[in-house]
Amino acid sequence: MENVRKEALLLYAVTDRAWLPPNGSLAEQVERAIAGGVTCVQLREKHYQGEALREKARKVQAVCKKHRIPLILNDEVDLAREMDADGVHLGQKDMDPREARRRLGPKKVIGVSARTVAQALTAQESGADYLGVGAAFPTGSKEDAQVIDHATLRDICKAVQIPVVAIGGIQEENIRELSGSGICGIAVISAIFAKPDIEQAARRLRAEIEKRILP
Repeated sequence: MENVRKEALLLYAVTDRAWLPPNGSLAEQVERAIAGGVTCVQLREKHYQGEALREKARKVQAVCKKHRIPLILNDEVDLAREMDADGVHLGQKDMDPREARRRLGPKKVIGVSARTVAQALTAQESGADYLGVGAAFPTGSKEDAQVIDHATLRDICKAVQIPVVAIGGIQEENIRELSGSGICGIAVISAIFAKPDIEQAARRLRAEIEKRILP
């Protein structure tokens, strides 16, 4: 069953409150990113928990629903089920994708992080709908992220039948280096949310992706 279209993974924005200005609204940032061409949003807010996280998630969900953009929660399987989010993204140390599928049901999107062909194949066999592969470039957004060479990224894309999204350190200036890798899109944080004009940053990224990544 295809729970997520490749087109929905073209420009995948991952939130990070580190880039939220004083008195800024995460939902407003997401809305500006969507206006610029973002096709999928992942709520990744490690510093929020409980009711605070639930409140942020519902506000972002309202924006995504208005624009018919998928909302994926990072790791928060039970919250995703509670609020009927579109799916979850799981790291290698998070819940097993099979258990997430059991809790969320057959129609929800489950993404899994991978950095080797073996991890990618295991995720696919476990029912993942897409893979997040990286770090594609050096990044400060995740302290333990190690850069994988682009030959490995190509090998992963060739080895699996599910969509692959590159993540980690991707900026407008280096997207061209991912041309021909087989990915269906990119996931970014600072390339959108750290920019003074979020909408314009997303628009420029979208244009570059369509030029460099789409067949």
